Amino acid sequence: MLLNYLKITWAVMKRRKFYTFISLFGIATTLTVLIVLAAFLDHLFAPNYPEVWRNRTLYIQQLKEKSDKGWSRSGPMSLRFIRDHVYTLKTPAKIGISSTPNTTNAYLGAQKFKFYIKYTDAGFWEVTQFDFLEGRPYTQQNIDNNDFVAVINDRTRDNYFGKGAAAVGKFIEIESIRYRVIGVVRGCPITRLNTASDIYMPYNCSKTAQKVTEGTGEFAAILLANDVADLPKIKAEYAETIARAQEAIPKSSEYKYLISKATGFLEGFVSDIFDGAQDNGKPFFFTVIALFALFFMTLPALNLVNLNISRILERASEIGIRKAFGASAKRLIGQFIVENVLITLVGGLLALLLSGAIIYLINSRQLFEYIDLRINWTVVFAAFSVSLAFGLLSGVYPAWRMSKLPAAEALRGSEV
Repeated sequence: MLLNYLKITWAVMKRRKFYTFISLFGIATTLTVLIVLAAFLDHLFAPNYPEVWRNRTLYIQQLKEKSDKGWSRSGPMSLRFIRDHVYTLKTPAKIGISSTPNTTNAYLGAQKFKFYIKYTDAGFWEVTQFDFLEGRPYTQQNIDNNDFVAVINDRTRDNYFGKGAAAVGKFIEIESIRYRVIGVVRGCPITRLNTASDIYMPYNCSKTAQKVTEGTGEFAAILLANDVADLPKIKAEYAETIARAQEAIPKSSEYKYLISKATGFLEGFVSDIFDGAQDNGKPFFFTVIALFALFFMTLPALNLVNLNISRILERASEIGIRKAFGASAKRLIGQFIVENVLITLVGGLLALLLSGAIIYLINSRQLFEYIDLRINWTVVFAAFSVSLAFGLLSGVYPAWRMSKLPAAEALRGSEV
């Protein structure tokens, strides 16, 4: 029976090419947009190299200082503030810090290069998972010794020392200062602001980090938990630390209030957008995304309903002939269900192939360096299931109504 359904469906698809094309185009285009969009969101927010532990990581990105007169200042934290209030935390398994990336000039003879530079502590290499292609990270001993050393990414190595050349032990000159390269890592996209850079140096190499005495500066902190269950404890401990720091502010100080939170990456992103209004950004973010996806799929689904109704009405005479030869309502409905399922399956397959091709082109053409988009199979399954549900609903009801008509009326092309 199923084989006969499939044969009839294939014949109908070939005979009514316009309806087939419109249906496949609507399904494939809608699913392709959702799959590619989900790949970009995964690239931005999901655990990815080198932040592979993002699901058990908290970030402290900002410190806001307010006065009782209403004005405020905010930004990344200073090294002094981190030493006093972040390094003292007991709950995190590991703590690392990194500065906001800035551009700098590097020289090789008469050649000038422009690179991103980031200052970090030794813990930075413990809370991330960089692939070292050569050498090793710098350690706390290097910082204590005030060593002028650097870790560079593979693009910097290729540009400065030559494609695939050995770089460890050589020197890179930046702003007239020579730094000894002790490691080469595989680079990561600049969209991962906490970890991406061309050149990494210990914070002792920063000209300003040690001198800043205010709370705000140039550093963010990455707090790695032993387990996801420890994340609320880390948040609570940091909140208590900030409360104590605020109590210790001298009464003569201009800024008397401190606002700073340890948040998950997505929570922090949403909180920054809404100026701290969202304490837990994940439910809100995913609700907005889900509503957008549902709305985006509803419009083509409504068009597909109208298209299926027109297609079934056009086939009234066919239904009448089949009823005249003894086809039951159940068999007729089953035929239309198989048709809709097959069209949805073909549309979904086309969407998957098209999405894979688009993602491959984006990655291979390097829309931006080190981009690593991937298909999110959970989103594919969910979008495909919703599309299939819409397809079934759009075909079953009119098919059921038409199957109930007497054969003579169906042959005259009566309306549903």
